[in-house]
Amino acid sequence: MTALLFGSISTLADTSELQRRAFNDAFAEHGLDWNWSREEYSEMLTSNGGAARIADYASSRGQEVDSAAVHSTKSELFRKLLATEGIEPRPGVLDTVAAARDHGFKLGLVTTTSPDNVSALLDSFEELSAASFDIVVDKTTVAEVKPDPDAYRVAVDGLGENAADCIAIEDNVGGVESASAASIRCVAFPNSNTVGGDFSAAVATVDRLDPDQLVRWAEGRE
Repeated sequence: MTALLFGSISTLADTSELQRRAFNDAFAEHGLDWNWSREEYSEMLTSNGGAARIADYASSRGQEVDSAAVHSTKSELFRKLLATEGIEPRPGVLDTVAAARDHGFKLGLVTTTSPDNVSALLDSFEELSAASFDIVVDKTTVAEVKPDPDAYRVAVDGLGENAADCIAIEDNVGGVESASAASIRCVAFPNSNTVGGDFSAAVATVDRLDPDQLVRWAEGRE
């Protein structure tokens, strides 16, 4: 059987700008005079991990901050924004999920964000929930976060599948690297702030999901 693996919450809904807004609001709450512009934030998205991103930024400015505390505040603010701002599935996501089910494919959500963030996103949808997926991987179920391949290996093992029979959908460079390192074919589906990344390791880069195309890839017909 084939498995289709969505690699982050932002492959389901483009939450990138809500994330950036939450970071900036968290900085203000912690008395930091930081404000990440969209261009600046986009350049940071070549790597994964919000707390590490905060720590690296503080280091570059010669400042010491409690990056874990700032990131915790950011995550709380992000979840509040998800609940109040309203989000929509990205183009083709719902049709792709339906097509995967029609073809008997397994579905996974393979992220290394927190389970609270996963729940907050899925609670914002009417059409998707945790029950839509055969497996949900988050940072509590892995030893290493992306771009380490651990999350994908956990998902493949949990589904009882072979990596060669899976296809991943990722919106950032680190995610593509993670899938590739786990020997999983990956389709890059950049969000509004990662569109300029180097996705050469992906089998294709798309701006919307085409369920028919993904089915052909998954079945090895292309």
